[in-house]
Amino acid sequence: MKALDELNFPEDVRYTKDHEWAKVDGDTVTIGLSDYAQDQLGEIVFVELPEEGDDFDQGDEFGSVESVKAVSEIYLPIGGEIVAVNEDLEDAPELVNNDCYAGGWLVKIKAADMGEFDSLMDQGAYLDMLKG
Repeated sequence: MKALDELNFPEDVRYTKDHEWAKVDGDTVTIGLSDYAQDQLGEIVFVELPEEGDDFDQGDEFGSVESVKAVSEIYLPIGGEIVAVNEDLEDAPELVNNDCYAGGWLVKIKAADMGEFDSLMDQGAYLDMLKG
């Protein structure tokens, strides 16, 4: 595992206490696992994601990731409708490890309430939480 200063925490995304990230792009929000989460999990070997069109509330479990160490549930930072699923992860789940903020994104949603985005942690608050 890497030290915190070796991990990537972009300023243009928001974070949850469960280590998911959310980034607004127009009228959609892209969701993924933070660099900290993928580092802690180790080598990811399988990702289970929902179907396009599925609706979830903020905080709902929407899938899971399986690593060589464990299976972990993933939770939606913002409620809404799934409008895209990263199908590349079916054949290449390691994309989450290699590039969690670009090629390793999980889903895109049409947010039900964009105000929920404001309740997420910015980079500084997330780093403070990780440092304890």
